[in-house]
Amino acid sequence: MKDMFGLMKQAQAMQGRMQEMQAELEGLTVDGQSGGGLVRVTLSAKGAMKSVSIDPSLMAPGEQEIVEDLVVTAHEDARRKSEALVEAKMKEITAGLPLPPGMKLPF
Repeated sequence: MKDMFGLMKQAQAMQGRMQEMQAELEGLTVDGQSGGGLVRVTLSAKGAMKSVSIDPSLMAPGEQEIVEDLVVTAHEDARRKSEALVEAKMKEITAGLPLPPGMKLPF
């Protein structure tokens, strides 16, 4: 039973740290870019797009498809960075908690 109480205490502490992390993620942003920095996208760490910046040199006639592709690529870059940031924060929170391999939080 002693181990069960210890595990419950760890779970409660982790829940508190997760709430703190969720609040922290609200204020964190990640930037993604493509086209050598001609297109930049900023996302919140939770994945909400905050801004898009497109270099004026890309606004030439006939460049629409290229710009669209660059925006998608920049968004994907920012999304990957956001996921890595969240994963790193989760590792900090769950350190020392005996979770089964491959188990991801939050559920």
